[in-house]
Amino acid sequence: MHEILLNVESKETRYAYLRYGQLHDLIVDRKKSRQITGNVYRGRVTNILHNIQSAFIDINEGENGFIHISDILENTKKFEEMFDMDFDLDYDITKVAGPKAKDISQILKPDQPVLVQVVKEPIGTKGARLTSNISIAGRYLVLLPNNPHRGVSRKIEDRGSRDRLKKLIRSFEMPQDMGLICRTASAQATPEMLIDEATDLHNTWVSIVEKFHRTNGPALLFEESDLIKRAVLTCIDKKYDRLLTDDYSTYQRCKHLYQKYEAEHPLKIEFYRDKMPMFERFNVEREIDRAVRRKIWMPSGGYLYFDRTEAMYTIDVNSGRSASTGSGDVEEALVRINLEAAEEIARQLRLRNIGGLIICDFIDMRSRKNQRRVLEKLKEAMKEDSAKCTILGMSEFGLVEMTRQRSRESLTQTIFTACPYCAGSGLVKSHESIAVEIERALKRLIQCQNQYALKLVTHPELGRYLDSGDKDFLHKMASKANAHLEFASNDSLHLNDYIFYSTLNGQKIDA
Repeated sequence: MHEILLNVESKETRYAYLRYGQLHDLIVDRKKSRQITGNVYRGRVTNILHNIQSAFIDINEGENGFIHISDILENTKKFEEMFDMDFDLDYDITKVAGPKAKDISQILKPDQPVLVQVVKEPIGTKGARLTSNISIAGRYLVLLPNNPHRGVSRKIEDRGSRDRLKKLIRSFEMPQDMGLICRTASAQATPEMLIDEATDLHNTWVSIVEKFHRTNGPALLFEESDLIKRAVLTCIDKKYDRLLTDDYSTYQRCKHLYQKYEAEHPLKIEFYRDKMPMFERFNVEREIDRAVRRKIWMPSGGYLYFDRTEAMYTIDVNSGRSASTGSGDVEEALVRINLEAAEEIARQLRLRNIGGLIICDFIDMRSRKNQRRVLEKLKEAMKEDSAKCTILGMSEFGLVEMTRQRSRESLTQTIFTACPYCAGSGLVKSHESIAVEIERALKRLIQCQNQYALKLVTHPELGRYLDSGDKDFLHKMASKANAHLEFASNDSLHLNDYIFYSTLNGQKIDA
């Protein structure tokens, strides 16, 4: 069974993709740090860097965004990277591309208003990566407002479907300077569905331009689909069996979104009603805990070490308890560990959302044939990844260099913050993360353990954070369940520790 679980809390939404009961992909979306990739903004040029042919642009999203001259000029390669696909274009790029500017100052001036789109999330202190090559993506089509290319994704391999779609989009009555790309899902769409979507995308673009001219200063003009809508469309496009959510309003919204696509795929959308938290029932919580650890044990007894440096991630494969002590084939035993590690590495990269340069140190193997087996296994496992990946060969020392597209903050960056106890050399969970945990723990105590008289004790700093609105929310949540909740602080507690006591007998309660 292929299914998506949506866990909705007051501060975050978590998306988990399960394949035959095993967690294969995870997205954590926090309300305070929502994803902005695909959003279109009216920006203002704040600074031009001539030496690197780039500019900083204020888009009113915290840190200024960053744009390079290659993201301003017509650049089809950027569309390929954004949608993780190859485009089969019907035009000669050199004929339709305009004159190339040699210096960014010929295009942008300080304080100039610009229309830009986010192609890469802000990470840490780095602002968002921007482009002026706008693309408005629908389910079946991508509208290119400033690019005349019309073509079909090479991921549609059937020749008949390709020819039909090419002929169809060429016949669309669109402004001459606008292009269209047929996405993979368009192979199953009817002409009427494509025409309707092309019209909707064009209307969206007209609305964006009108807002740009009406607005003064940096502003959001168009917002990409949120995580809930993307989950429903993913289930339909990839023919998943079920979508399960533990929030009733989200359940209703998913049902409403699905109505438009009911004829395409019989998807089960269900509301999770059990008292046990959904992510605990399906062992997702345990997998998330594993995904933030440095050491990961594998079923065979081998284990992986994940370490981050300033320049790269390193993954070390170790034989561990599975090391052969008998007279068997040691080489084949090591190959089995490496093959298992290749699959687990691909899965952990998705769950942890690790991006950038990655070095995998597999256990040394003498045979080049065995090295090729492990390398092919890694490449095969990485094909399931939606992020763009490049994998080089294996060196004589068993090292594999690879890169993975960095689209948003890693799981570690989302959940943890620098630890004040050790000046940033370690990690503790942020106050927001603990507040989310407290909310879940309170639900468990009331619903599963029938505790209705509670006192929550936290570190004073965490208590001050909860004063900003979380205490009122927790009070209301407890009251709805006919429970009473009190708050207290204790400066001897660790920043991440919190304790629930029963106000009836003063005893500590394990949450």
